Amino acid sequence: MQTLILADNQDITRYGMKAIASELFPDCVCVEVTDWKHLTELLKDFPNACVVLDYTLLDCTVSQLLVLHERFPEVNFILFSDQLGTDFVRRMLWAGPAFHVLMKDAVWNEIKQCWDTVSVGHQFVCRKALDLLGEEGKKEVERVSPLTQTEKEILRAMALGKGTKEIAAERFLSVYTVATHRKNIFRKLQVNNAHEAIRYALRAGIVNPVEYCI
Repeated sequence: MQTLILADNQDITRYGMKAIASELFPDCVCVEVTDWKHLTELLKDFPNACVVLDYTLLDCTVSQLLVLHERFPEVNFILFSDQLGTDFVRRMLWAGPAFHVLMKDAVWNEIKQCWDTVSVGHQFVCRKALDLLGEEGKKEVERVSPLTQTEKEILRAMALGKGTKEIAAERFLSVYTVATHRKNIFRKLQVNNAHEAIRYALRAGIVNPVEYCI
């Protein structure tokens, strides 16, 4: 972990996370931000950073977070807050492995586990968030998370009403390759057709509702 961006307007939280990061990753560079605009600008300079973000304090929306992820796909976001709603947690985890969940009342071992997990490229979800999701929520997250970035992009193209040949032409792929991606998407989401896949992805936040035209 080379760059850590602390996006939280609570001084005690920023200083505490900075101290923890310094202990676990001595070579890590910590940068502090207290508003959304500053965070967006900073990511242009650090497109591979890890962001510790309390979105409830920065007054940002789910849509803004998803757009930021689209602009900076290599950034990891540790969602760090006192309270996170079930729907919010579900949408963020469905959006992909770049989003992690850690509550502010987490014990030291869980905080350390979060840092260790994120640093090796895996998704972390704290126990409290998993309990919040319940068994069905956990299963749905597990079903959507395996989608690759290419599969998500093809799913978005499908939501725009594009057929296999059109998608293949735009992405310079063979029709067979796109058809294989479609089959993999259906298999991972456990659905039988494009309509079911898109409807599922809408709930998951993989496809933005404004993109959907079918």
